[in-house]
Amino acid sequence: MSTLMAGAMSVVLYSAHLSFPTEIKGLNYWAAGLITLACGAGLFSLRYSPLGETFALLSANSALIWGVGFGMIGTQIFYGRAPSWWLFHSVWALAMAGVGYWLIIQPHFAARVAVFSFLISAFYINQMVMVWRYGDRHFSTRFFGILLLLQALVVLTRGLLAVLYGGAQVNLLSMGPFQSLYLAAGHFMVLLLAVSFKAVATRRLQGILERRSTLDPLTQVLNRRGFADIYAKEHALMRRESTAMTMLSIDLDYFKRINDCHGHATGDRVLIDVAAVIGKALRVSDHVARFGGEEFIVLLPVTGLDRAHHIAERILSAVREPGRPGLPAYTVSIGIACQTSINEDLDAILMRADEALYRAKERGRDRIEIASGPVPPLQVIQA
Repeated sequence: MSTLMAGAMSVVLYSAHLSFPTEIKGLNYWAAGLITLACGAGLFSLRYSPLGETFALLSANSALIWGVGFGMIGTQIFYGRAPSWWLFHSVWALAMAGVGYWLIIQPHFAARVAVFSFLISAFYINQMVMVWRYGDRHFSTRFFGILLLLQALVVLTRGLLAVLYGGAQVNLLSMGPFQSLYLAAGHFMVLLLAVSFKAVATRRLQGILERRSTLDPLTQVLNRRGFADIYAKEHALMRRESTAMTMLSIDLDYFKRINDCHGHATGDRVLIDVAAVIGKALRVSDHVARFGGEEFIVLLPVTGLDRAHHIAERILSAVREPGRPGLPAYTVSIGIACQTSINEDLDAILMRADEALYRAKERGRDRIEIASGPVPPLQVIQA
């Protein structure tokens, strides 16, 4: 049943590999590892077949090492590290040499168990270190790391018992408390590790989908949805702290002419460039978004008009600088609107910033205009 479940879980992981975004890597190696472990368990059943016990034990141990090693490789690739194939092949070669020697040349069951256990634990320890160093601080990641630690301890304990007490204490064909514990861990921990790794991968998928839903795919700055979420948070802070914040409405000048003369591919590179230029001119606490076409919006929290005007001038100067190879010269126009009233909503301040931007366009482009203050709402007087 454990072998069948491992095979089924490998199908699940490989299906996830095919359907998840390409940024999520390593699932295919985990799927291959589970299939190989299932094959290793099957090979042990050939001990009494015409192939003989030696062939069955050597091939089964080799498959088990490959299965656990493929899992390690998958974890390394998942976290963006170079796969340690040297460790994979070194552990396999040393384990097979040790198992072969203590099986064929000088039969010794306890020595075989010790060699196999100590060497294969390197795969679990490597993954545990990988999760500790590069995993995010989330429950699924911590759970995955804890399972790796427990599995490493169980495997190391079996090797230590084989050294101290001989083969009787670690022979899985006999009955005993450690044998029961090891079989339970061996049968279920592999599945728990696969499930927890799938949970970690799903957590990363969730983050990727959230970023994709809030980022502009071309420029990788915020889109309208992402900007609205950020504005809501900054507006709540403004309400609590009684501060001001300022909006910049930025539009590329004569962008249609760039597309017509140089092509849309060049136009896309200009959009990417202007988003990068704006981002470099901002502080860490500021936010930039693309509102479609060639229009960008910048939110400056806890910022008055003087500071906002200085940032806008910095953006204008950076855009005018020559020396960006492969791109035509371009300029931008900027409208500034400062929000001091908590009663003004996002649409209202955007409208004021856009009105200032239109004035900048009308007055010659490549300039900055400041919006007037918010218009107070009409008071309805009932008789």
